[in-house]
Amino acid sequence: MSDLSEADRFLLEQIRSGNADGWAQLVSRYQGRLVSFARTKLRQSADAEDLVQDTFLAFLKGLQGFRGEASIETYLFTILRRKIINWGRGKKAGLCLLQDVMYGGKGGDTVEQAADAPEQLAADEPTASWYARRDEAQDLQRSALTSALRGLIERFKSSGNFRDLQVVELLFYSQLRNKDAAEILSLDEKHVGLIKHRCLKEIRERIGQAHPLHASALSEDFEPYDALITEIWQTQRLSCLKRSTIGAHLLGSLDDPWQEYVTFHLERLGCTFCQANLEDLRRQTADDTSRTLRDRIMESTVGFLSRP
Repeated sequence: MSDLSEADRFLLEQIRSGNADGWAQLVSRYQGRLVSFARTKLRQSADAEDLVQDTFLAFLKGLQGFRGEASIETYLFTILRRKIINWGRGKKAGLCLLQDVMYGGKGGDTVEQAADAPEQLAADEPTASWYARRDEAQDLQRSALTSALRGLIERFKSSGNFRDLQVVELLFYSQLRNKDAAEILSLDEKHVGLIKHRCLKEIRERIGQAHPLHASALSEDFEPYDALITEIWQTQRLSCLKRSTIGAHLLGSLDDPWQEYVTFHLERLGCTFCQANLEDLRRQTADDTSRTLRDRIMESTVGFLSRP
């Protein structure tokens, strides 16, 4: 299933046909929020801009393999985040990424490392067919779990149940303990545990209804899937705010429950992706530096556009 908007589809068609104007529009649309995100991780603005430039180049070079399973914004954030991680490894810098916060108290394990654990356990498996079956099963499991999580989050938002959404964001996205989540939200720890139990039950039920074959694979406490839930939540940006919602928040035009939730998501949860969008919206009047970077990006990438 594709997450592309009609606007993104149109731009992709233009870019794939070699249209430089379409590429310029895409760069202009996403440049600011990517730079804002990179600047929160890197000390030097020049380094942030260089990595954003590299991100657009990588996107364009890999465009043929982009299947639209995530939005263009999510895909670009994923590329940039990986480049920041690789840059930090090369520089041996003390970067503080969102995943560092989530896993800081767990021996430094990252989402990527957690996702690789099944690979390591199966390293001695002798047959190629076993790997193929396992990879297919993991893809199906990931797809089923992603769909279930989306459904859960959408239910919370559409019903205005922001308390439970805040709880699962803290537990599944930030991987906090029940006790810590309860303290942050001024709730009883047992109540937080009950909310988690209900959410995991609903996730299992949603998977069971949409994918009956996967239901039996989910354990009652669901603990083996905690790392996978966090990875999916982060890479798919499941509860991230729409740009229009962040804009309405800046104008103070949201209803009180939404305004309070957006404030929590931006300031308490500290979602760096949404914070980048917020900062970009604040800089909507694009200064000379922003225009200069766009020119650099266009100059370094336009030659890679496919020609019909």
